Amino acid sequence: MWRLGPGVRVCSSAVLGGGIGPRAWILNAQVPGGYPRLDPDRHLAEIAAAEGLTGPGAGLMTAADVAAYTTGHDGGVTATVTAGLGVRGWAAVPDTATRAPRRPEDEEVPGSPFRPEDEEVPGAPFRPGTVNIVVTLPVALSDAALVNAVATATEAKVQALLDAGLDCSGTPTDAVCVAAPEPGQDGGEPFAGPRSTWGARIARAVHTAVLAGARTAP
Repeated sequence: MWRLGPGVRVCSSAVLGGGIGPRAWILNAQVPGGYPRLDPDRHLAEIAAAEGLTGPGAGLMTAADVAAYTTGHDGGVTATVTAGLGVRGWAAVPDTATRAPRRPEDEEVPGSPFRPEDEEVPGAPFRPGTVNIVVTLPVALSDAALVNAVATATEAKVQALLDAGLDCSGTPTDAVCVAAPEPGQDGGEPFAGPRSTWGARIARAVHTAVLAGARTAP
C-alpha cells in the first residue's frame, strides 16, 4: 500500500483508478488463485475502504505473494514489483493460440490474477500469475512523459524476464502504475524514454526489481 498524499498523479493500467489523474493511494491486493469475482474494481474499493483509504486511488490485484515484493532504486526512482510468472507467455501470439472461445466476461483485466482461459490443467497445482509494477519518482512528468514512463517500465520488465532466462514477455494480466508529483507551470519533465535522464532511472530500477522477483517467482 502506498499513501501518496495530495499533489501526486498516477498513470496506470490498474483495474481501479486506471488512466492519468490525481491519486491519493495505490493498493496491490493479494487474492486467491482462481479468483471468482467479476467486479474486481468494486472489490478493490471495498478493500481500500476497509484500510481507511480515502479519495481517488489506484488498485491492482495479484495471486502472487505480495509480502515477497522486490524493489529497485536508482537516482530517486523506486520500483516495487510483485511477480507471479506461472501463467506467462509472449504478448504477440497467433489468434489460434487462444485455449477457449472468448466470452465478454473473459476479457483481460489488467492487474487481475486470473482469467478463465488461463486455467491450469485439472489436477495441476495453481501457479500464480501477474507481474505488477509500481514506480514512484520525485519529479513531475508531462502527460506524454507519464505514458512514456509506463512504456519504459514495460520494456525494462521484458528485458529483466529475458535476463532471468524466461521465455516470455510477461503474463496476460500485468499492470503498471507510475506515480509522480503534479506538474507546475513548467509542465513537468517532457521525456521518460529509456535514454532520457528519468526514463533511464526508471528502466534500471524496474529491471533490478523484476529480475530479483523473476528469479524467485513461482
